[in-house]
Amino acid sequence: MKVSGVFIVTNPGEADLLRGSLPALLPQVDELIVIANSRGSRPAHVPEEVRVLEDDPLVGFSANANKGIAATGGEYVVIANPDAIAEPDCVAELVGFADAHPRCGIAGPKMMNSDGTLQASRRTFPTVGGTIVRRTPLRSFFPPLRWQRRHYLLDAPTDEPIQVDTMLGAFLLMRRTMLDQIGGWDAGYRLYVEDIDLSYRAMKAGWERWWVPSAVVHHEYQALIDKHFFTRRNLWHLQAMLRFLRKHPERLFALR
Repeated sequence: MKVSGVFIVTNPGEADLLRGSLPALLPQVDELIVIANSRGSRPAHVPEEVRVLEDDPLVGFSANANKGIAATGGEYVVIANPDAIAEPDCVAELVGFADAHPRCGIAGPKMMNSDGTLQASRRTFPTVGGTIVRRTPLRSFFPPLRWQRRHYLLDAPTDEPIQVDTMLGAFLLMRRTMLDQIGGWDAGYRLYVEDIDLSYRAMKAGWERWWVPSAVVHHEYQALIDKHFFTRRNLWHLQAMLRFLRKHPERLFALR
């Protein structure tokens, strides 16, 4: 089996979003499962060839990703958010690129905002200073997309594949060999930073991460923690960053 697809759904609203994303991904993969984690998260109508795995209680994104990976058998695994709608041949483009680059452990698509603009889904690994600016009221004075162009790779080419540090976890194609080697996603993350940690561990193990613009996904990036400060989600992000720094203390020296 070549490619497995996994959607992670944690609430009824996300289940509704599958009306657009599931039919787009289904014909592009060899098997597709939905992890319905929490009450009301099971989609109302799914094709019979789609497996739905229900599980309570609510767990983090990484734990759900690992369940999906363990329940599938593809050489590659696509982990997708319900609001990520893949264009036709998106997965084929990612797989073709990964097949041609044996050390590519993670391949991510070009992600587009609803207004047709390029989404800043490819990034360098976060720094201490940059994180403080993005997650505190300093953000109002130093808008990240203006002041942190290098972090968001805003001046990098957009018409050719490039190696990157990390990409948004909303839609990623991952090589199972890599996942087996690094132990999958870290289930210790509740929410946020788990995709960065995955890429960082992949890097340490010698795996490349590539952004492939011929593969296109439309994604409504919520960015909830970018719109408010001192919320529960901001606390979750802080806890996740502290976990990342405990695991990878050398990042404390990446100040800017």
